[in-house]
Amino acid sequence: MKKGNILIKSAAEVVTCSGFKAKGGAEMQDLKVIPNGSVVIEDGVIKAVGLTEEILKQYDESKYEVIDATGKAVLPGFVDSHTHFVFGGYRAEEFSWRLKGVNYMEIMERGGGILSSVRATKEASHEELYQSGMKRLDSMLAFGVTTVEGKSGYGLDLETEVKQLEVMKQVNENHPIDVISTFLGAHAVPMEYKGKEDDFIDYMTDEVLPVVAEKQLATFCDIFCEKKVFSVEQSRRHLTKAKELGFKIKLHADEIVQLGGAELSAELGAVSADHLLQASDQGVADMAEKGVIATLLPGTAFSLKEDFARGRYMIDQGCAVALATDLNPGSCFTESIPLIFSLATLYMKMTTEEAITALTINGAAAVDQADTIGSIDVGKKGDVIILEFPSYHFIPYHIGVSTVEKVIKNGVLVFDKERGDGKLC
Repeated sequence: MKKGNILIKSAAEVVTCSGFKAKGGAEMQDLKVIPNGSVVIEDGVIKAVGLTEEILKQYDESKYEVIDATGKAVLPGFVDSHTHFVFGGYRAEEFSWRLKGVNYMEIMERGGGILSSVRATKEASHEELYQSGMKRLDSMLAFGVTTVEGKSGYGLDLETEVKQLEVMKQVNENHPIDVISTFLGAHAVPMEYKGKEDDFIDYMTDEVLPVVAEKQLATFCDIFCEKKVFSVEQSRRHLTKAKELGFKIKLHADEIVQLGGAELSAELGAVSADHLLQASDQGVADMAEKGVIATLLPGTAFSLKEDFARGRYMIDQGCAVALATDLNPGSCFTESIPLIFSLATLYMKMTTEEAITALTINGAAAVDQADTIGSIDVGKKGDVIILEFPSYHFIPYHIGVSTVEKVIKNGVLVFDKERGDGKLC
């Protein structure tokens, strides 16, 4: 993607979220806001940020595309650090079943659940997955997302897992949003491996992982560490091999029962552990000590009508918390960043400042890119959003509605609601 030169001037406030690593505990409150601020981006990289009066003395406006942000707030682009955005088929009927009280096991018996998405993804062509993936990223961009993590996991075999990851690679090459790919082959147990879970882990670990590594299709390896899915020991074996092959690691951990996934994430030095609805006090303490990002997914708890993860407790214990949508066709079919903000602040007892930190610099840390994205700091990518309103406080206050007016990626204006159609520029 091309890189541009932009000068954003006279913003009511520039919310820098300044930092080059994750922020834990009380640090999450500090957004480092500059009133009447300006941002200079050259060749796609942030060149300067500061008070407008000082910036305009140093930089010639005629050399830049100038955006007057008077009366508007400027923030770093959001980082959605946990999604499953490449998939085939939908599960709308399954959602209706849940509303009528049908439990998960019965849904599985009716042909629903993750294995339903696996069948649909296997049947979908590369082009079909590519087109639907691009469309979903268009929607994410309109919500202010400039970097997204995407997981495989709807194949459970070599061919389809590779197909999903190859689609993500192509999408990353052609869409303004940066896509960070994660291999999640150990997402569920295929029917043919029921009762033979160890054999399936052997297959994923010994046959599929090396191919994904050789083809350089993913940065991370993830696993669904959960009761009746993959045990702590199976997860340890799979992720240890992944680290040996050069992958960074993540875990779906302690979502349904308190299994010990949070503790395992700290033991193995994972970049993040995600979900964590049932994480133990010891697991939270271990994650805080080892610097594992706690990626919380309130949209999923909301959709499944489960209790939310203990975001307030985790922050108070010193954890660095990130927030993400968990966009997927089953348990959480939404890419709505405004919804995530509202759930985090209204139901997880997080402050507005903590939620912003969780979707910017901590989201960046959750994909191990806090040194290049997630804040408005000199030397980082020129990924910036401009709100319709003068303050970041409007983000959760305007419940369920996007306050993002413009999105700038690598110094190029790629979305502008003011142009009338609200589409990509």
